[in-house]
Amino acid sequence: MGGRQVLAARQLLTETLDGELPEHERLPAARSVVAELGSPERLLELIAELASGEGDPHGCARLSYRHVLGFDKLLLIDDGPRHMLRAHLWHPGRGAIGKEDIHNHRSPLASSVVRGRLAMELYAPRGDGGVEADRYLESLADGSADWLLEPTGPARLQLTQVAEYAAGSTYALPAHTLHRAWCDTSEPTVTLFLETGNGRRRHTDVFTAAGPHPGTVPKVPLDVDDYLSELDALAELLRSS
Repeated sequence: MGGRQVLAARQLLTETLDGELPEHERLPAARSVVAELGSPERLLELIAELASGEGDPHGCARLSYRHVLGFDKLLLIDDGPRHMLRAHLWHPGRGAIGKEDIHNHRSPLASSVVRGRLAMELYAPRGDGGVEADRYLESLADGSADWLLEPTGPARLQLTQVAEYAAGSTYALPAHTLHRAWCDTSEPTVTLFLETGNGRRRHTDVFTAAGPHPGTVPKVPLDVDDYLSELDALAELLRSS
């Protein structure tokens, strides 16, 4: 399933990341993959190929949507529980600091900043002081893609690191790492994002200081035509970079 670029990306993912790699080996391996696939020329070729209908547009459209944290999430390659490779398009002024929830992920992740600039904060739990927040357990609803948010009470977090990632930068995070990120420029930011590993967590942790969350947050997938249009627009954005 797919043209030359899709098949080459799948082969790289398989050769580099398949198998029972411990996390301390998986993270640098995943980072090397997004660095290679996230070079502007190679990613443009992959996006353009997918925009022409190669790959699995119907399956990927069902898992592509406008994310509540302020970016468009476009699934490029879905290898089931092992690897999910996505393009994230971050819009200036959406998901800004103070609005985005602090969260972690179900799997280890790696990301490459292809265009623009991303800012990030890392956090750790603490007993007193620090940032006051409400904690939720986030999971996926049975039979739909909606997020379920179960409140678990107040929490306190400590800011441990502030980072800035310009175009060409990469990073990798263990699944449990608490963080938040946002577009740090007046122009759109594009990142290539990879979740990897077979042992996906059943839930993630979400912390917010912005007030109560609803119990269910709908996730509205793109239809196939909109998905292909978004890929085509992303290819044009990369060509203009």
